[in-house]
Formats: sequence, structure tokens, C-alpha cells
Amino acid sequence: MPTTPPSLQALLARRRPGHSLEAPFYLSDAVFAADLEHVFGRHWLFVAVEPQLAEPGDYVSVDIGRNSVLLVRDDDRQVRAFHNVCRHRGTRLCAAQHGAVGNIVCPYHQWTYDLAGTLIHADHMPADFDRSRHGLKPVHVRTLAGLIFICLADDAPDDIDAMLRETAPYLAPHRLADCKVAAQVDIIEKGNWKLTLENNRECYHCVANHPELTVSLYEYGFGYRPSPQNAEGIQRFKDTLAASHARWEAMGLPSREIDTLDQRVTGFRTQRLPLDRAGESQTLNAQVACKKLLGGFTAAALGGLSFWTQPNSWHHFMSDHVVSFAVLPISADRTLVRTTWCVHKDAVEGVDYDVKNLTAVWNATNDQDRRLVEESQIGVANAAYEPGPYSPYTEELVEKFCNWYVQRMRALAL
Repeated sequence: MPTTPPSLQALLARRRPGHSLEAPFYLSDAVFAADLEHVFGRHWLFVAVEPQLAEPGDYVSVDIGRNSVLLVRDDDRQVRAFHNVCRHRGTRLCAAQHGAVGNIVCPYHQWTYDLAGTLIHADHMPADFDRSRHGLKPVHVRTLAGLIFICLADDAPDDIDAMLRETAPYLAPHRLADCKVAAQVDIIEKGNWKLTLENNRECYHCVANHPELTVSLYEYGFGYRPSPQNAEGIQRFKDTLAASHARWEAMGLPSREIDTLDQRVTGFRTQRLPLDRAGESQTLNAQVACKKLLGGFTAAALGGLSFWTQPNSWHHFMSDHVVSFAVLPISADRTLVRTTWCVHKDAVEGVDYDVKNLTAVWNATNDQDRRLVEESQIGVANAAYEPGPYSPYTEELVEKFCNWYVQRMRALAL
């Protein structure tokens, strides 16, 4: 006889630390609905980069579950966010993923809003109609060194201020806001969003699955169990890490790890890590993909500054380009992964950079990860699946993601 699926409360209560989550966390429509409400509806989400909104009137629309959010740069060059819903009868205002407008005009009855969200035109309304009470509904928005975060909750977590304060010195030297988008690629993974994040939070799988990515990554940077056989290699990596950090910090580039992934509501982690071989960029030869370096950099071999945020992003800042990833859930078994590559705004395609070379590593890696996530989704649906133990040497960040998720769901969903 079919069994009654366990409640979310029961699943959260019996989660075993150091182990993967039970199958309903990845399969259940009810759990997915709770994820949308309590995780994606009440936390800060990375959704875009400022170069997508280069000029006043530029906009980006982002779908989060059934909610659509409109990001726009106003006439004062501030980034604003609104619910993408007309205040007349609810029509979606901007259907395109990106574009440019003078004002925001509803396609249905032409109610018109300025870039600050104020209703400035509504034809055929009575004389006592108060336009000031029908402006667009705002969404919380904050920017961090060119990264744009939004929160759908009425009361957004205020600890984002700490994240901005602590990480801005790491990210700001790359001057992402002075970049342009060189490429953006969306892929749909046939898997639950948590499997996408778990896969990202470890490199246990990298050597066997990511030949392009591992060109520029130090093998012992993945985290290994110390043994007599690898002790010398691990020590060499530690020495390289320490020397690199000392050199970069002497250049004014903060590099040492900050990790609050499961310690705060707005959890994050950042660290600058050395890259192998040429040491310049995450490319097929570890050399820069763009000749025009970011910000005021004069040296190319600055490693890779990695920045992870809960619950939906990771980023790699290098001397020549920045690559950002946003994870947006579609259904219990479908997830959008949006990857954006940015280069210096004055870089010329075909002269300073080639898009194919710039995107080669992560296009290949994303496709490989898509396959891994999809095989995991198939596996957790098998009746034989049960939560397995994480490696404390290579999957520590996976455990921190799951621990953060369970903590937040216990706090908000029960």
C-alpha cells in the first residue's frame, strides 16, 4: 500500500547532520512550494549585474516562481526594483527579459509609470482618482560592487549590511559596475535547485568530470584527506596559498577566507585563491581571456576571487573578467542556471577578447554539471535512495548549504 509522505516538519526534525537530504526535499511539490515561500520569498537573492542596467531606462525582468520582478535604472542612475505588475488590473508590464524604456507603459491599457515607479498617466479615470496611491509596488534591492540583490519579503533581513560591509573591499577593486556584459547563457537543469547548489558547493567531482575547469585549478585546492601519499602536495598548495595571499594583500587586495555560510541569515563565503599554470584566469590555458584588465589592475596573475551567497549564487572575479551564476527554481525538478560573463566596458570584441574563448570553460562545465544534477535527480527518485554521508574533506560546503537551508526552514516554515 502507498505510504503517506512525511510532513515537512518531520523531515526537518530528523535531518541527519553530515548527510544528504531525504528524497522528498528534492521531489515533493509541497516542499518546493515551501522553498519558494520561505527561502526564495524571504531571503536576499542575487538576480543581475549592474552592467545589465548600464543606462537610465535599461531594465531586466526576473521570474522567481510565480513572481516577476522588474529591475530598472532610473534617471538618477539608481537601481530600482518593482513587482512587474500593473496597478490597474495586474497585467505584466515587461515580458522581455531585458530592454530599454523611457517610461514603463502597461501594454494593456497604457497606464504609464516613470522610472521611479510613480504612476504619471492613467487615461479615462475619474477626477478624484489619486495617481499617487497607485505607483508600482517596490521590491527591496541592494547592490554590492556591481552585483544586484533583491528580497521579496516585506521585511528583508538586515544582516545584508554586514555582508556588504565585509565583502565590498574584496569585490570592489574589480569594478564590475564599469564592465559590460560579453555573454549570458541560460540553461535548464532537470533537477531540484538544491541539487544544483549542492553540486556547486564541492569539487569532489571535479577531476573526474571537469577537464576544462581543472586546467586552472590546483588539485589540492579541492580539499583532500591528508595521507602519507599526498602530504607533500597538500603542503605545497598551502605554501602557495599563503605566499599568494601575502602578495595580493600587499597590493591592497583582501584575499583571506571569510565564511558565514551557515552562521547568518544572509550567509556568504569569499576567498581569493591562486590559479594553476599561468595563474591568470579560468580559461583553457589559464591565461587571460581579455587583454584589457579590469579596474586599475596592471598584473594579470591575481588568481580567482570566489564569492558564494546563500541561497542562489556563486561568482568568480579575475583580473580580466567576472563570471556570475544565478540559480532560479522553476519547479521541483526544473532549475534555471543563468551565467553572465562581464569584461571591461572599453574592451572590444574580436580585438581584446573572443567570446568563444571567454566562455569555453564554464559553458563546458555547466553542461557537465547539468548532466550530474539530472542524474542525481533520477537517483534520488529511486526507492533505494537513502541519505549518504558527506566527505568532511571535500564536501564541507555542501554540509554548510544544507545546514543553512534546514536552519532557515525550521525558523520560518514551522
